[in-house]
Amino acid sequence: MAIHLPESSDDLRAEDALTPRQIVAELDRHVVGQTAAKRAVAVAMRNRIRRQRLPPEMAAEVTPKNILMIGPTGVGKTEIARRLARLSASPFLKVEASKFTEVGYVGRDVESMVRDLTESAVDMVRREKRAEVSAAAVRNVEEQLLDLLLPPRPPQVDDDGRAAADSYRATREKLREQLRAGSLDHREVEVEVAEKSFPSFQILSSQGVEEMGVSMKDMLPGLFGGRTRKRRLTLPDARAALLSEEESRLVDPEQVARLAIERVQSSGILFIDEIDKIAGREGGHGPDVSREGVQRDILPIVEGTTVATKYGAVRTDHVLFIAAGAFHVSKPSDLIPELQGRFPIRVALEPLTQDDLVRILTEPRNALVEQYRALLATDGVEITFTDEAIQELARFAMQVNAATENIGARRLATILETVLEDLSFEAGDGLHRAVRIDADEVRRRLAPVATDQDLSRYIL
Repeated sequence: MAIHLPESSDDLRAEDALTPRQIVAELDRHVVGQTAAKRAVAVAMRNRIRRQRLPPEMAAEVTPKNILMIGPTGVGKTEIARRLARLSASPFLKVEASKFTEVGYVGRDVESMVRDLTESAVDMVRREKRAEVSAAAVRNVEEQLLDLLLPPRPPQVDDDGRAAADSYRATREKLREQLRAGSLDHREVEVEVAEKSFPSFQILSSQGVEEMGVSMKDMLPGLFGGRTRKRRLTLPDARAALLSEEESRLVDPEQVARLAIERVQSSGILFIDEIDKIAGREGGHGPDVSREGVQRDILPIVEGTTVATKYGAVRTDHVLFIAAGAFHVSKPSDLIPELQGRFPIRVALEPLTQDDLVRILTEPRNALVEQYRALLATDGVEITFTDEAIQELARFAMQVNAATENIGARRLATILETVLEDLSFEAGDGLHRAVRIDADEVRRRLAPVATDQDLSRYIL
């Protein structure tokens, strides 16, 4: 189920949008616990639908209520934002705040996050448009392949010509049936395909290579574009190559760029992780170009500004910003006041309990236990975990998190890898077998490592 965010309020139907309660229910299928954070993002998403139902002059004044998630690593901050974007079919981008530097220094500038978000939206819209023209492209490619197998005849008007034309059409239809049935897949044809490669180089400037609004490929199409070469391919490979080119030809790139920009401006989600790494004020030890300077550069993006991209100007007034950080060392109040004010909704995510880890192992659609069960089943190994084994896995994860670094649910993957290491290594020998993992097996595999603090730091 997905929320559909229309381009205008005229296209909006109440039945297309999920209520906040339904959004939380959908998120519960993938993320365990963290009800406060789920409620906050659900309300923020629903407010977008509500804004699009307002008169245009009022809708322009309603800005997103950006969210600051505070909580230790591995408790679900990123997963909530990613699942929300997938649920709403919104352009989504996750960036690390620590990768940006102040303008004028070597490093990525903050406007690049908007350009990257626009690029992801273009890819999303392009896939949708290619799906729309897929049926027409398949028909056109079929005709192209038939032309390669049986070149068209020149038109003739006499009686012999009409008979030959009828014979030609009958032969072509017979080839069409064989082509659809796959009986000609062994045949090779010569096709012209576009050159995919072109010289790669960078142009360095004070604003960085990503500031270039027009690529050299666009400026010099005769040098980089339009070149083709002939290749002999089997019919399935030729069909795939021609289908890709035909779909690209049928999709209007200007329409894709326009729709992508509209989608970014109305429903884009930017997730800024590790924002606590740039919290803090510059002291007497010289400027820190990755901290307060970056905050000052992020501020106009969050407030609402126009960013130039190669697809056109993008306004960030209605982009939803979700920032997240552990804030172990710093505090949200260490951010500059102006930036704090742009994240009015703050939610604290709770550390995971042992019961939470048990649920994470078994309940979500992408539960780790189900992933490992499916992976080993491909090699003919059917594994089952007893309820006591699941409890022991969660207990050891809690124990190691408490004794070393608390990395939350990410510890479960390491724990499971250690328990299943020998089984994963020996699987694939062609023998089908069933393996039952119980609590004793979990303790046998993990107890020696978990009790040795130095060893557990490196292994678990």
